[in-house]
Amino acid sequence: MPRGDKGKYTSKQKRKAEHIEEGYEKRGVGKGEAERRAWATVNKTSGGGKKSGSGKGKTENKGPAKKGGKLGGAASKSRPKSARSTAAKKAAATRKKNAAPKRKAPKRKTAAKKKTAKRKTSSR
Repeated sequence: MPRGDKGKYTSKQKRKAEHIEEGYEKRGVGKGEAERRAWATVNKTSGGGKKSGSGKGKTENKGPAKKGGKLGGAASKSRPKSARSTAAKKAAATRKKNAAPKRKAPKRKTAAKKKTAKRKTSSR
């Protein structure tokens, strides 16, 4: 089998690699580099091609997928505290503005009816 042949990968692994590759390309990574990184991620999570044979197999390692989210705070950390604070206040104001107004519960009429009923009976 020639090097780089994807014949031993399942269709799910191929779809996953394609999806990861598209994500890298959206972020400006070149086509070849995006493909290389995508297959490296699939190999890291699933342990390589899984097509041959049947059986339960091994569980997937979700670590590489979670890694990206942990790295995301670095850009925010490099900004000064005043800029982060201003952005947070602006976001809070936007959430407050866009929030649906709270509805008040309708007033109960049963209590008023009971009071008037008692008055009528006691006045006779």
